[in-house]
Amino acid sequence: MKTVLCYGDSNTYGFNPLNGLRYPENVRWTGRLKSLLGDDYRIIEEGCNGRTTVFDDPQEGWKNGLDYLRPCLNSHKPVDIVILMLGSNDLKRTFHASAKQIADGAGALVEVIQAFTREKQGFEPQIILVSPPEIGEGICFSSFCGSFSEDAISRSREFPQYYRKIAEKYHCIFLNAAAYIEASQIDSLHLSPESHSKLAEELCKVVNNLL
Repeated sequence: MKTVLCYGDSNTYGFNPLNGLRYPENVRWTGRLKSLLGDDYRIIEEGCNGRTTVFDDPQEGWKNGLDYLRPCLNSHKPVDIVILMLGSNDLKRTFHASAKQIADGAGALVEVIQAFTREKQGFEPQIILVSPPEIGEGICFSSFCGSFSEDAISRSREFPQYYRKIAEKYHCIFLNAAAYIEASQIDSLHLSPESHSKLAEELCKVVNNLL
């Protein structure tokens, strides 16, 4: 059985923009991916609302994705595939981060995954680096308007070019989520059930091609 670690933020957790709760397992993309891949795969859902790549949130510093990455990898080893989708929360006004800086943060996580797994499990997992979906046009009118300024939209549109370079640098598989899915119109940040389903389908194709 192959172990697939899905490491991300609220869109990996399955945040439901309608009510702030969590989508059921058969709706969120991680659960749908599990169903699509079948019994030969173990899917580890490691999504955390508000998680960043490497930035410390001034109010909730424990959401730094770098801090939890090593313990997470160690707990679930051996890990065969890591699906990494982080960066949306790095667009918050408090971090003042460019798209390139955010992609570099994702690259720092990739470095840790590769080095730590070489040491702790004797081999590197295959890494699927996912460039997050774009921030929706209505972010300034959503419930998250206090956290995101309007320029988060344009910076999120720059993600693919920088994430692709990181993927090439570290020999990862690259997936541009924005080519397939978009944030819901409800809050311009989180995914609809349809987008969860589509993302699962595209990731399933990537995983099947890998193995």
